[in-house]
Amino acid sequence: MTQEAVKEAEAAVELTREQEHEARRNAALAMGGTRKLEARRAEGKLNARERLALLLDPGTFRESGLFTTSAVEADRDKTPADGKITGTGDIEGRRAAVCAYDFTVKGSSSSPVSNKKMSHFKALSAKKGVPLVYLNESTGIRMPDAMGGTGMGNSNSKTRFLRKREAPWAAAAFGYCFGSAAWHTVSSDFAVFRKGSVLAVSSPNLVSRATGQKVDAQELGGWKVHSDITGYADAVADTDEEAIELIRRFLSYLPSHNGELPPTAPIPSGSGENQDRIKDIVPESRTQTYDVRQVIEVIADTGSVFPLKARYGKSLVTALARIGGQSVGIIANNPKFKGGALDGQACDKATSFLVLCDSYNIPVVHLVDQPGFLIGLEAERSKVAGKIINWMNALSLVTVPKIAVTMRKNYGQAFINMGGGGTADATAGWWSTEVSFMDPTSAVSVVHGVDPQENPEEYAQRLAEMSKGTSAYDVGRVFGFEQVIDPAETREFILGSLSDQFNARTGGISEHNLSMWPTSF
Repeated sequence: MTQEAVKEAEAAVELTREQEHEARRNAALAMGGTRKLEARRAEGKLNARERLALLLDPGTFRESGLFTTSAVEADRDKTPADGKITGTGDIEGRRAAVCAYDFTVKGSSSSPVSNKKMSHFKALSAKKGVPLVYLNESTGIRMPDAMGGTGMGNSNSKTRFLRKREAPWAAAAFGYCFGSAAWHTVSSDFAVFRKGSVLAVSSPNLVSRATGQKVDAQELGGWKVHSDITGYADAVADTDEEAIELIRRFLSYLPSHNGELPPTAPIPSGSGENQDRIKDIVPESRTQTYDVRQVIEVIADTGSVFPLKARYGKSLVTALARIGGQSVGIIANNPKFKGGALDGQACDKATSFLVLCDSYNIPVVHLVDQPGFLIGLEAERSKVAGKIINWMNALSLVTVPKIAVTMRKNYGQAFINMGGGGTADATAGWWSTEVSFMDPTSAVSVVHGVDPQENPEEYAQRLAEMSKGTSAYDVGRVFGFEQVIDPAETREFILGSLSDQFNARTGGISEHNLSMWPTSF
């Protein structure tokens, strides 16, 4: 027996069971040590336990796996909780499972032990029907534990990243997110990125070595990349505190699991008032732009609108909101960007949102004002045709109530994608609506080849011909719209439709046809 072992044995004899337990507990709670914790604090960063304290209702955290460490003997005393803090607690009074990455312990790198802990709570979330929240920040896999054939051969990842959406997942990316921190973020139903965070398959250093080129971390996988280009970021936060508050708010719109309805909320005073404001926001001329987000704020319960992917695919707005205290998902064209024309990003955004709503029993409301899909070389090379069909397939599989209100114009194939042609359960058109296969001004050029500058009289005649039969009343004549309404009646129509379309046979629970749709595409 070595001198150190003798001393440890003697010390163990001197301690009572209670004292030994308390010493081990304090060592685990100390995380990566005072120096590392103070360094984070000096940088204005919260540590993993501070993040958990903000996420969960006070006094509700029940930790599991506090006494885990690395299975590698040399790292036993260097890996308190093995770099992952896991357990359960309440969020606004509802139980949730949590996995917080502790960056002060070997960069929160993942080992078989910490993966085992996280897998336990993934299974718990699915089986018991509670949301799962990841607070992510990691350098990736712990290389000594994974290197070699034994390390790889011992892995068990058969269902590690399988998503059946039995219960909601939410994630925050706080700093470097490589390895499982990246996988869990992009697998989640909601992902918020703190400004300054970086998410990528591999670190900039590894990429630089592999490619021989200097790689900037933010260009590789910074929060702007994922909010503006990939669309992985559903929201962006300035601080850790804001990111955690966004997770709490997101979960407030969702049920704890897919077998129940979302919680209802009290209707704030003033909700539904001043519906005539919509007429001031939306110009009658279909060529004038406006911001549809202002319309959504008027229609929804006061203060309830929660945008998702706001910086991505801006010609389409996707947002959770409440109408009459009930959670709804809103898909709205926004003429302020690209005139409301739908591009590949908008298609992916819509499909992803439909998956979310149908998986968690949230009715979908379409607010339609669109000139069609964006066309051209860039659009075709971004695979827009396939994205349009994905959207159509997803919409056809949705079994929550689908409500569509056409506000001003509705053209082409996008008429179907935005709830037309029988793809929605309840439909209405504002009395100012224009609906056709193509914008009449474009149709004149395509069909007759008339230039308005060269032959204004013939152009005016042909335009009048192409504009016939395009009103909301023409659509209503063949029951393409159930109702033709005053714009100020939009909220009332939606409320009535939510009541009519509630499926009493299933208690409002979806068939969840989209529950295993890919999480990132």
